[in-house]
Order: sequence, then C-alpha cells, then structure tokens
Amino acid sequence: MAACSQDYNKKIQSSEAKIQAGVRFKLSKLLDIIEWTTQETLPPKYLHYDPETGHQLLCDKCAPGTYLKQHCTVRRKTLCVPCPDHSYTDSWHTSDECVYCSPVCKELQSVKQECNRTHNRVCECEEGRYLEIEFCLKHRSCPPGSGVVQAGTPERNTVCKKCPDGFFSGETSSKAPCIKHTNCSTFGLLLIQKGNATHDNVCSGNREATQKCGIDVTLCEEAFFRFAVPTKIIPNWLSVLVDSLPGTKVNAESVERIKRRHSSQEQTFQLLKLWKHQNRDQEMVKKIIQDIDLCESSVQRHLGHSNLTTEQLLALMESLPGKKISPEEIERTRKTCKSSEQLLKLLSLWRIKNGDQDTLKGLMYALKHLKTSHFPKTVTHSLRKTMRFLHSFTMYRLYQKLFLEMIGNQVQSVKISCL
Repeated sequence: MAACSQDYNKKIQSSEAKIQAGVRFKLSKLLDIIEWTTQETLPPKYLHYDPETGHQLLCDKCAPGTYLKQHCTVRRKTLCVPCPDHSYTDSWHTSDECVYCSPVCKELQSVKQECNRTHNRVCECEEGRYLEIEFCLKHRSCPPGSGVVQAGTPERNTVCKKCPDGFFSGETSSKAPCIKHTNCSTFGLLLIQKGNATHDNVCSGNREATQKCGIDVTLCEEAFFRFAVPTKIIPNWLSVLVDSLPGTKVNAESVERIKRRHSSQEQTFQLLKLWKHQNRDQEMVKKIIQDIDLCESSVQRHLGHSNLTTEQLLALMESLPGKKISPEEIERTRKTCKSSEQLLKLLSLWRIKNGDQDTLKGLMYALKHLKTSHFPKTVTHSLRKTMRFLHSFTMYRLYQKLFLEMIGNQVQSVKISCL
C-alpha cells in the first residue's frame, strides 16, 4: 500500500515538472515575439498570419504620414499609402486608417503648428495667457513689492516672488522682475531716503541734472532748432548764421567740426545747440529759454502723466528706427529719472545714439508700428498731440523771436530768398 502511494506521488511530481517546463518554453517564445515587435531597427516589424500559406510573417510597419493598405505576403512587402488631407499618423503603426486632425483652435488660442500628414494641429493660448484645463486664462500680474521670477508661457502661469532686501518693484506687471536699489554713490549722489520693497532709494545731487534728468536737448529745444533749418540748400548758410548770432561766437574750429561730423540738414541744429550752451547766461538767450520752458510745461502735461511700465517703455523704444535703446539703459533711466521725465530722457538717448536723428520723425515712424500692438491708446494719443503741438504756431513764434528780433531781417531775407 505504501509503495503504491509513493509511485502515485512520483507520477504527480513528474506531471507538474512537465507542465512547468512547457510554460517556461511558451513564455520564452512570447518574449522572443515581443523582442521582435519592439526592436528599434527601421522599419519596425510586426507579426502577420498569411492566410494563403498558413505561415506567420514578419512584416514592415507603416511610417508616420501613411496608413496600411495591404499586409505583406511571401511575395511582396507591406503596402502603405499617404494619409488623405486633414488626417495624420505620427508614429510607425499597423493601422488601416489615419486619424482626423483636430478642428480649428478655440477662442483665445492661435495655431502653433498646422496639421500635416505626420502631425496633428497644435494650438496654444495667445500672448499673455496660459492653458488651465480647457480655458486660456490671463497670466498672473505680480503686485508692487513682488517681481516675476518665472515668466508665464502658453502652458504655465507667471510665478511671482516677494522682492528680497535691496530690491524693489513699484509696478503691477506680469513680466517685470524686482530691480536692485540704485547705488547713489555710483552716480556721485547722496542717499537721502532708503528704499524698500516697493520704492527705490532716493538720491540727491546736482539740482540742474536732477531737474532735467540729464537731457541735453529737450523736445521743445529740438523742435525750435530744427524749425530754423533751411528746407533747401543755401550757399554758406552756416557761415551767415555764425556771423549773425549775437553773444559769444561759436569758434571756427567748432564750426569745422560740425561740418565734418554732420549732414547739411543737421548742421544748423548742432550750431544752435552749441550757441545756446555758450550763451546760456546772456539775457537774450534767457528769454528764449523762458519760452522753451513754457513749451516744456505743455509737453509735460501731454506726456508726464503716462507713467509707462518697463515693458511699455521697451516696446516704444523697440518701435523706433535705427539703433535701439537697451533694456539696461531703460532700467538705468527708470532709476535716475522721475516717471514724468523717463520717456523724454529715453528719446534724448535715442537721438544721440542715432547720430542726432530727428526725434519727431522717429516718433511718427514708431506710432505707425505701434498700431498693431497692444500699446496703451492714451499714450499714443498723447504722443500725437505732442507732435502736433511742436509743429504748431508756438515753434514759429520762437523762431521769429530768434531770427527777426535777435539776428535781424538780413538773415531772414537771405533764407526766404533761397527757399
């Protein structure tokens, strides 16, 4: 009885061993199949049962941009054909149809990549927005005292962080980072009020430089000087002007330098600028300066309330022709100038950087380009109003005061006779 029991147990163990060996063999074959279908050689393969021969074949998959028309056989390769219009496949596959492209982009989205045979249409949120679930939301704006540490993208929101010690942000912005407090001593100035997270250090120094913000020629002065430029070439005009201007004469060396460095249209402007500087203490020039100061007050009324942000100043400077004002120069101007003077200072820097170009012409060019951007309409309206004012009768009266009352009818007649 015991012997029969032992034989039975041996038979059971032998059967289990055979079953386990069979499972291991089948598993090994399955792993081989998986390895075949996942190999990285191109084109990738797939197993296909050929009904004609009853054999399993290793067929080529179809490439992106195509779909499966016919499986391979022992006599021919896999037949793949291009996807129809408005459909795609984006990977190697064995599908007998392509996928339809997504419909047009949703509201507040624009096309990042159009649909083609290998890619679906890709949409993204418009500038200044990011995707949250299925909606394009506005980027977060960092409040005063906080700055942007990670700018928003079409995929993620803006990341703000409180300004650390020694830095500040005085504006609400979705792009501006915290700015380092101005080091007054670097500019030869004294610190009179320490800054905090929302305000810069307040410096004091030379009164005139602070009042004018280092602007060598204001918009009113420039308009006045350029009003006196002849519209046509006048022989020896610069020499006639030098001899006729009252007060301290501009020396011959300076006149020759102006002729070498500047075009004929620019020479009158440069001469009057130098003459005014040399005669700033003369009574005759003081009267002109008083009228120019009145003009500047009007310009300040038009532009002083703009209070443009860093990104708005950068957009305006970028729209001007010629050499550009750098972001570093804009930040430096924001630190050293009052908000009402920052735009005037940057326009002065642009004029100098571009060989004393006509600022009003530059602004006219910029305004045409700003039409297509999201620039504040109140600012563009103020700029247009300022330009109309500077081209108005006010400048003609200043011109008359210089050329009729101070220089005399002789120069006026010379200019008029040649126009």
